[in-house]
Amino acid sequence: MPATFTWLMAMNILYKNGSRWDYPTKQLTYKVMEQNKVVPDVIDTIPKHIIKVHYSSGVDVNLGNELTPLLVKDEPTVEWVAEEGVYYTLVMTDPDVGERSEIKHWLVVNIPGSDVSKGETLAAYRGSGPPLEPPPHRYIFLVYKQPGHLKHSETPVGFDSVEGRICFKVREFAKKYNLGEPYAGNLYVAKGDAYSEERRAQRRQQQNK
Repeated sequence: MPATFTWLMAMNILYKNGSRWDYPTKQLTYKVMEQNKVVPDVIDTIPKHIIKVHYSSGVDVNLGNELTPLLVKDEPTVEWVAEEGVYYTLVMTDPDVGERSEIKHWLVVNIPGSDVSKGETLAAYRGSGPPLEPPPHRYIFLVYKQPGHLKHSETPVGFDSVEGRICFKVREFAKKYNLGEPYAGNLYVAKGDAYSEERRAQRRQQQNK
């Protein structure tokens, strides 16, 4: 896990001049991704663009800030600088469930521009549910520029499904479908709390039925 990151500098840039969201500098993005070890743990190259991620609870993902599982339980709205006529893939992954594994929290392909609602959902959004034991988990959003409309062999994963989420590696997925290096990214961290423990207990009950 990465060392604790002080994100006040990121907040100053993202909220300058009273605006809710301003794009951070590339230098800040690189620094945060490096300090949180997104490279080399998850990807090989730091993306040049940032993904805007906003939750209906009123919080934003701001380059490594800490959010509670309750605040991020619902699917967020996302936006990035998109090129006309290009399809994109959006991934949200947790690389801190094991040394050689990730959990797929969200996966949408064939997104025209940044309109996720018009993409093809391969894994329904599921918010953070880390255990109470430290350290906190990283939740990483990545966008890839597709070479064209993606023809895939993936089986869609529903909200309550565990099968198809575990043993995921975004690096391998990108290689499989020739997505290249990530185009945009963002991340937050989350610790386990009463809400996440409740959700974990519910999932265990569902698995035992």
